[in-house]
Amino acid sequence: MYQPKFTITSSIAKSLMRIEASKQSVTDLPITPQVLASLRETARLQSTHYSTMIEGNRLADEEVRQVIQKEEHISGKERDIREVKGYFTALSEVERLAKHSYPTEEQIQKLHALVEGAGARQVKPSSYRAEQNVIRDSLSGSIVYLPPEAHDVPGLMLDLFAWIKVSGQDALPVPLRAAIAHYQYVTIHPYLDGNGRTARLLTTLIAHQGGYGLKGVFSLEEYYARDLQNYYDALALGLSHNYYFGRHEADITPWVDYFCTGMADSFESIKRQAQKASNQGQNDQSNVLRELDARKRQVLELFVKSRDITTLDIAGLFQISPRAARKWCQKWVNDNFFVVSDPAQKNRKYRLAPKFETIVT
Repeated sequence: MYQPKFTITSSIAKSLMRIEASKQSVTDLPITPQVLASLRETARLQSTHYSTMIEGNRLADEEVRQVIQKEEHISGKERDIREVKGYFTALSEVERLAKHSYPTEEQIQKLHALVEGAGARQVKPSSYRAEQNVIRDSLSGSIVYLPPEAHDVPGLMLDLFAWIKVSGQDALPVPLRAAIAHYQYVTIHPYLDGNGRTARLLTTLIAHQGGYGLKGVFSLEEYYARDLQNYYDALALGLSHNYYFGRHEADITPWVDYFCTGMADSFESIKRQAQKASNQGQNDQSNVLRELDARKRQVLELFVKSRDITTLDIAGLFQISPRAARKWCQKWVNDNFFVVSDPAQKNRKYRLAPKFETIVT
């Protein structure tokens, strides 16, 4: 099984403490569903813009917003539009997969298919490359990186996902797990295209599954995009361009340090944004929000769109069975969080109790 080599330096330890402090601060903020929905949408758009920009996408920030929110067409940038739609759709899948404990190969193969799918939601998981690929400098044509041969890819990927699961069971801090998974994924380079975008989605998924999703409002991609050369240099580690000449057994401490510093910077920026948003006219609802656990706060998002919801809405939000959703709803009625607005057996509807309805109106 894959065994990464790295050392937790004082710099990495400091970044981990900064990440934890910001995570706790954002978790404790009484952010209303309307504000949270807005922050999440902004984060998804930023992630899409910066992650595709790293790969050469030409759409500006506002153009990404136009393509995603207004479905506008921008002449002459068809490929860029397909990339943006694919990544945005894949981010939605990441949120759906967040309920699992660990990512699986098939899940990430599907994320890659969505990245390449130009916005299609029904895709088959991508098969790994069957040929050698070479990353060259766009100007000089010289080889920048020569990944492992195609016949080695399936075994390397199997080892990577086995390590991700075991490292989680061994309680390796989530930021370290995400950093190492990112490095090893792009090092294996399992596809001819879309590896960088999928690696960044894998990072985001591991963060969400490990409880570091910051309510879905974080985006790490801007940190990489601000200085692409640092990003590439950190991944390269100053080693040979050939995977087999030391890169597969390298000490990746410098990359882990770079990654954790970026995560800490991003989390602190998000904390400031979330604090500002929660303070803009929302203080009168803080005490009510603090009464609710994380699951109830998440349910509030459904009521932003509709005053009445069904058990199927609950089942879809949490990816649970309708039977389990019915039990939750009955418990929330008993807790005076829900009231029954339509008692029909086949399509029973629920509404927030008046005390909590003011939060979303």
